[in-house]
Amino acid sequence: MKTNQVELLAPAGNMAALHAAVTGGADAVYLGLETFNARRGADNFTLETLREACDFAHLRGVSIYVTMNTIILPDEVGEALECVRQAYRAGADGFIVQDIGLAAEISRTLPEASLHLSTQMNTHNLAGVRAAARLGAERITLAREVSLDEIALLCAAAAEEGMEVEVFAHGALCVCYSGQCFMSSMIGGRSANRGMCAQACRLPYELQNKALQKSLPSPGDHLLSPQDLCTVDRVDDLVAAGAASLKIEGRMKSPEYVFAVTSVYRKALDAALAKENAAITDADRDRLTDAFSRGFTTAYLDGKRGNDIMSYQRPNNRGLFLGRVDEVRDGAAYLKSAHALTEGDVLEFWTRKGNGTLTLGPVRTDKKGRYHLPLEGKTRTVKAGDRVFRVRSAEAAFEDDAREPRVPLVGTATLHIGEPLRMEFHPAAEADIEGAPRTTLAVARRLQAAFPDGVSGVAEGAPVEAARTRAVSFDDVAAHIDRLGNTPYQLVNLTIDMDDGVGIGFSALHGVRAAALDALTEVLTAEGHGRTLPRTIPREPLPAARPTGCRVAVTVTNPACARAAKRAGAHLIYVPALNYRRGEAVIAGQKNAAAEQAGYPKGCIPIMPVADHEAVGGAREAVVDADVWKYAAEGKPLLAESLGAMERASEEGALLDVGSHVPITNGLSLAVASEFGAARVWLSPELTLRQIEEVAKDAPVELGVLLIGAQELMVTEHCMLMSQGPCDENCAECPRRKSPHVLKDRKGYEFPVVTDAMGRSHLYNAVELDIASSMPELLAAGISSYMVDATLMNAEETAHAVGRAIRALHVAQNDGNAIAKMPNTTSGHLYRGVS
Repeated sequence: MKTNQVELLAPAGNMAALHAAVTGGADAVYLGLETFNARRGADNFTLETLREACDFAHLRGVSIYVTMNTIILPDEVGEALECVRQAYRAGADGFIVQDIGLAAEISRTLPEASLHLSTQMNTHNLAGVRAAARLGAERITLAREVSLDEIALLCAAAAEEGMEVEVFAHGALCVCYSGQCFMSSMIGGRSANRGMCAQACRLPYELQNKALQKSLPSPGDHLLSPQDLCTVDRVDDLVAAGAASLKIEGRMKSPEYVFAVTSVYRKALDAALAKENAAITDADRDRLTDAFSRGFTTAYLDGKRGNDIMSYQRPNNRGLFLGRVDEVRDGAAYLKSAHALTEGDVLEFWTRKGNGTLTLGPVRTDKKGRYHLPLEGKTRTVKAGDRVFRVRSAEAAFEDDAREPRVPLVGTATLHIGEPLRMEFHPAAEADIEGAPRTTLAVARRLQAAFPDGVSGVAEGAPVEAARTRAVSFDDVAAHIDRLGNTPYQLVNLTIDMDDGVGIGFSALHGVRAAALDALTEVLTAEGHGRTLPRTIPREPLPAARPTGCRVAVTVTNPACARAAKRAGAHLIYVPALNYRRGEAVIAGQKNAAAEQAGYPKGCIPIMPVADHEAVGGAREAVVDADVWKYAAEGKPLLAESLGAMERASEEGALLDVGSHVPITNGLSLAVASEFGAARVWLSPELTLRQIEEVAKDAPVELGVLLIGAQELMVTEHCMLMSQGPCDENCAECPRRKSPHVLKDRKGYEFPVVTDAMGRSHLYNAVELDIASSMPELLAAGISSYMVDATLMNAEETAHAVGRAIRALHVAQNDGNAIAKMPNTTSGHLYRGVS
């Protein structure tokens, strides 16, 4: 349902949360089915409950978007497409999609459905906007890492393409670029790209300098845990930038959270749209904190990415700070607080020996107005001066039946003797109900925008007769028509045109009123009813690629490793574009004139990075400069690690390789990559051998896999080395980058950290990948290119790894045998797969 205003988009993990979102004033709600959504741990919806949800929402002018924001495995393509079709038939207004193949197929086969590209697609530059338009998207959800200046630029570009932009306004932040995190997947087999993230980023880690074999100081142990996003004081800026939708995160959160956050943002957005002062009060901010908070940040809106984004000390809800314990005596703590406490509140005490919680019983205060808090269990260690937080407010309990907004109606009733009893109801205009509750006004506004030509429900009954004894009065008729009871409607205005001396039974009034309301309900929900699905025309298959031979490739970050790889026999040498531009001095953080002068061997292929922001607002510098794109325009090869880079490479006429950071996991996404001009695709590391075989059948492009090396787990805008303390943010010359660093987890595993010259951190798996021993199976599956990632290797190690890959290929091609597996390495997901 289009309202032509900035949309407030709220989450719902179940039906109660949906009611909370609508009651709080959401213009649209996003939710997931039981499969193919990035929050599989939520209750979620079945197709049957989706129909119920759509009817409930559409009646109030609220849109429903279904999340299909996971990667789709080869044997799931048919099921995913059918899921979309049936969800559309059930009334869904749009779909939020991660997989590029699924996105293109929805656009092709269900053009009436609104296609939204998920933030998992990592759209953060102009080329990404153009790529979204090529896929047929109506809306793009931007990466959370963009600044306000970038949002404005991308909104303008999207508008030129006939698209709109959605931005996250509130809720949990991922430390990694969305869609690029493999940490949960590689550590425990639970893929974030499959909706099963185990939140490894919220665990404790220790930053160590490997050169010094020394642990480095930090403000806390949770070095990968961001605070929660809160833009409630910047809503007017987001609106001014051109955002069409403000999104609240939280499908795993409670209905109380959804209602509280939606209500506060409804207030802020209404004020921004009216160009008024939002007058967001301290009570409003406390309400957001009470709902859920790891501490709040505006994240990257102002182009900053320092420690104020992070929640180093605590990875979960810290709640609302109430004050410090004033005194402890006789088994009780005494707390002076400006915040009123209620029976049932859950309090948390932060002590030197850990944290303890208390559920408050009957509220008691002493003569000084201090709260009397009985201590038991872990809270017995509480001492004066300890901090107290409220992590759950009893007053925030959400009771949907008591609060959900009703549709304001204007009604007319005609009672003329000898003519049929007639009633008509239509939604009230916003101007007709000035002073009504905010959520009621929102319902009226949405329905008025959705039905600009008006809509009504009409019913007629038997002819009206003259009274035989007592005539009914005007007040009698009005009172009985206004008995809307359990309906979703409320009468705000009723006009009765009635003859004198009318005699009619009240049951007749009730029957016609019910029929008229049923007719109105049918009209208001009709958009989601009776949809016919178009006949699916199979996609025309693309011609199968015929690889000219097998190749061993290598990714290096300095000239010395590049030369070593070439001497060892590597057929293809890839160099990240940033390294390609700046040379070894920047990458190693050292001055090495001889290495710089020697340079890279001819024919190295640049890798366009996961993140390549637009240089706007003075806060950023483009990673990939004009020289690299000039090289691409000459028709030479390059590797794209984002959808935007794929688009730019296609426009420039480059020979395109698609990297594994663009998740190609099925035949549909492979076909789309081919249509972008890809000649080679490096498959997602989350595929098993069997799934690789499925993707490779009649593949229209050559296929490659990572064979040996460090598996990148995260790319973060925030520099992980900043946990040591503030820096001058001169990332290219940062002395901290001179030494190798690792994050050490509770089990002793060490995850290498590399921070690039733009200050972005790259986190790698603690255990090196090596599937060279599976070469015969990979060859049989249809893989023709094999990557050695030497990012963490020196020249000697690079030469050895390339040599091992070439030997594995030679042995498998000549006698079908496999070389021995390397000890202390992992096969990744080749045999175990992901959940």
